[in-house]
Amino acid sequence: MMNENGKSDNSIVPEKSPNKAGQPAAEAMEERGLAKGNPSEQNASRTQSRVGAHSALERIRQAVETDRKQRFTALFHHVYSIDMLRTAYYSLKRKAAAGVDGQTWQAYMENLEDNLQDLSKRLKTGAYRAKPVSRTLIPKPDGRQRPIGVVVLEDKIVQRAMVAVLNVIYEQDFLGFSYGFRPERSQHHALDALYAGIMTKKVNWVLDADIRAFFDSLRHKWLVKFIEHRIADRRIVRLIQKWLRAGVLEEGRLIQSEDGTVQGGSISPLLANIYLHYVSDLWVQQWRRKHAHGNVIVVRFADDFVVGFEHRFEAQRFLSDLKQRFLSFGLELNADKTRLIEFGRFAAQNRAKRGWGKPETFNFLGFTHICGKTRKGKFTVLRKTMRKRRQAKLRQVHNELWQRMHDPIPEQGAYLRSVVAGHIRYYGVPMNGASIAVFRKEVCRIWLKVLRRRSHKHNLPWERMQRLIASWIPLARVCHPYPLKRLGVIT
Repeated sequence: MMNENGKSDNSIVPEKSPNKAGQPAAEAMEERGLAKGNPSEQNASRTQSRVGAHSALERIRQAVETDRKQRFTALFHHVYSIDMLRTAYYSLKRKAAAGVDGQTWQAYMENLEDNLQDLSKRLKTGAYRAKPVSRTLIPKPDGRQRPIGVVVLEDKIVQRAMVAVLNVIYEQDFLGFSYGFRPERSQHHALDALYAGIMTKKVNWVLDADIRAFFDSLRHKWLVKFIEHRIADRRIVRLIQKWLRAGVLEEGRLIQSEDGTVQGGSISPLLANIYLHYVSDLWVQQWRRKHAHGNVIVVRFADDFVVGFEHRFEAQRFLSDLKQRFLSFGLELNADKTRLIEFGRFAAQNRAKRGWGKPETFNFLGFTHICGKTRKGKFTVLRKTMRKRRQAKLRQVHNELWQRMHDPIPEQGAYLRSVVAGHIRYYGVPMNGASIAVFRKEVCRIWLKVLRRRSHKHNLPWERMQRLIASWIPLARVCHPYPLKRLGVIT
């Protein structure tokens, strides 16, 4: 470990396996080296700037790169560092809803330095207490509702600081086919990887999988054991346990559970990735190495993942083994959303021989994936905007515009410009131009209908409407390159 002078000494912390004997062997830790300490608290920068937080993370990163197997024994002082807390505070959304304590970003800003000093002191002395999360329901495109937790401001700050510290460690551990909620990775990186895998590998069958109520099923006991594989600082583990046990405040009633993590907190995506890294990703990598004889590709984004296979019998065996694997950790595949379909460059030809019709499609990250052909007749994967997603967004625009009916036209136009531009930025992938053009056209039609209802007299001719559309609504255009081209640049 590092002594107060920044020099190495020979004191070590013996490593313990977080799992008990008799538990699934896949969860037994790999043999790891002796635990090493982190740079001491005395070496942390005391300058009141974001540079201090950055330099602290850089020292952790260097320690990780020096020894990829070490368990970290001294991390907590990075979390309660004033620089780290200040950086976390400024990274929060300023207009986000307040939690159960009613504290807003603006109100906290009025006495920021004193508030951060007090928060740091409570973290350091153990007086910090996590507060319950208030729950709100957000409509989903399929008509159901997604529960989202609203975390109090100070919990958001500490969670964001914790994520910044732990990300430096876990980004070295997470596997390449995991894309959800990771730095410098996005939905389009996952979509590109899936496209490239199907186009360049021998993929004939696709397993489109979804975990049922994953964030509600995650078991705290297993999660803590997984975290202890890498983190030997008990204060870090106890703080995470505080958030897990804080509970949810729903209609004035406090609900606590030994399972699940509330969606909406900054720490939840990282905890989900840690859980699935040990339950799913490492196991999938091992299964592919031991049991697969043909090509197998994997792309995971949070709790949605797609696995491509060369052979059907391997896909069926994988699905069976995966179900058993998940049951051991309290997870279950959603039967309504999990399907094994024939998909790939030979799918259309093989199904035509059997008289089965066109290949089935599957949905992933808002896109419907289709077996198609280029203008030259070669196989390609067509990616179209999911019909349900587009219709749900149009309904939302319709309802919002009726609420804004009597707002000035520039305000309506600015709102619609942001909506259409955001839709184009996400769905503007090659060969999806027609779909985003339809979305733009429908938005313009809704706007025209609303404007013509602003008064009893019809006084909005189409010529003027065209000028409004040209002024405010962006043109539909493909703004993403072909996946193989973008992947080639990145790699």
